[in-house]
Amino acid sequence: MTRFAPSILAISALFLPLTACTDGSQRPVAAVSTVTPDTPAKAKNIILFIGDGMGISTVTAARIYEGQQRGETGEENYLSFERFPNVALVKTYNTNQQVPDSAGTATAINTGVKTRAGVIGTGPVSRRGDCAASQNEKLPSLAGQAKARGLAVGIVSTARLTHATPAAVYAHSPEREWEADSNLPEAAVTQGCRDIAAQLMEFPFDVALGGGRRNFLGQAEGGRRNAASANLGQQWAARTGGSYVEDMTAMNAAAQDKPVLGLFSSSHMTYMLDRGRDSGEPTLTDMTGAALQRVSRDDDGYFLMVEGGRIDHGHHDGKAGYALEEAREFARAVAYAAANTDPEETLILVTADHSHVFTIAGYPTRGNPILGLAMGNDDSGEPTGKPVLAADNLPYTTLGYANGPGAINGKRTMPETGPKAKQQAAIPGPYETHGGEDVALYVKGPGAAKARGVIEQNYIYNIMRTALGWPD
Repeated sequence: MTRFAPSILAISALFLPLTACTDGSQRPVAAVSTVTPDTPAKAKNIILFIGDGMGISTVTAARIYEGQQRGETGEENYLSFERFPNVALVKTYNTNQQVPDSAGTATAINTGVKTRAGVIGTGPVSRRGDCAASQNEKLPSLAGQAKARGLAVGIVSTARLTHATPAAVYAHSPEREWEADSNLPEAAVTQGCRDIAAQLMEFPFDVALGGGRRNFLGQAEGGRRNAASANLGQQWAARTGGSYVEDMTAMNAAAQDKPVLGLFSSSHMTYMLDRGRDSGEPTLTDMTGAALQRVSRDDDGYFLMVEGGRIDHGHHDGKAGYALEEAREFARAVAYAAANTDPEETLILVTADHSHVFTIAGYPTRGNPILGLAMGNDDSGEPTGKPVLAADNLPYTTLGYANGPGAINGKRTMPETGPKAKQQAAIPGPYETHGGEDVALYVKGPGAAKARGVIEQNYIYNIMRTALGWPD
């Protein structure tokens, strides 16, 4: 495969007005945009990167974190995708929720239709968990259409491949929790619903790499209700002639001209901060490289979705360091893709499905460790070398959450610091929740000029489809 040097581009400051509303059917209405003369008219390939939960505050904190890992102050740093020339703000609400979930948001991106929270590839009419109603509400995905047109399709995630965001590439389910057949109620089975793992095995992907092995195994090792010897991955390999792999060595040794399924962990893949030197799990960058090697063999082009799924999980745990390290690895994967694809024929989009209630606050001095206590400046603006104290006479960290497991019931204690710390939160809860504000979309390549202004999330699908030259 030919290597291409990444172009260093300044982020465009042009946030011009854009009409990207939806009509009553939730289909995207054409947006007004100006394509510059040097913008290629059509993309051969699409790479969609989704940083799950990577809201704007996460991008900012990850930018500082990455820079500080290199010994810099951090604020002046840019993540790889922040140098993409086109940027838009994306509205993320579901049809029934102000603050969305990943199933509804991923469905909007992959099908062009905003829908309810908790449903995958299913229209907004059917209710969550209603199998019978969902049978007539299946939405065609961009990946399914790409395969029908002869393009290769790849799916990569650090979450379970049956989790909401990767599932929206290939599955149709009125309930995101129906990942294995043991999760389905008997009524849903009778009414014709299929579990998400089974749907992946029926989808003609070229490469699928991620976690979630338990949903493909029988009861002795996993979550399927049939015989203990069930192994959907091995059965898929026998049927397709593809390779089923469970570690990075096997992934790298798999035949390049055959499809490959990689399931590298029982559930979600191991956090980057918790991996040992001898980990057999590939990183997101490793999986992105392996996927690109395979899908780029197709002369007709490809659609590749890459999810940094554990950014979201770090936030839900109230542990910002985990989320930021996952975002740092996500940025590496984007950089790899940008450096190893032809910018004249490959549209690369980087976005998030939703944000989190994650804050950066407290007036810390420039270059203050992003995972540390907020250290302030004196009245003349010079660093004091001392932490800023709150009204309770205790210091606080620069990063925090509006809700989550880090809330203190009663008197506040000394906050934790460091990469594995649990940040303090204002409102107690078993987990931190998503945020409802807009997220960013960063785009480069053919068709990138349509990413500008403030857009509805389902319009991302329209950007990709238009770039491929498909008729509406």
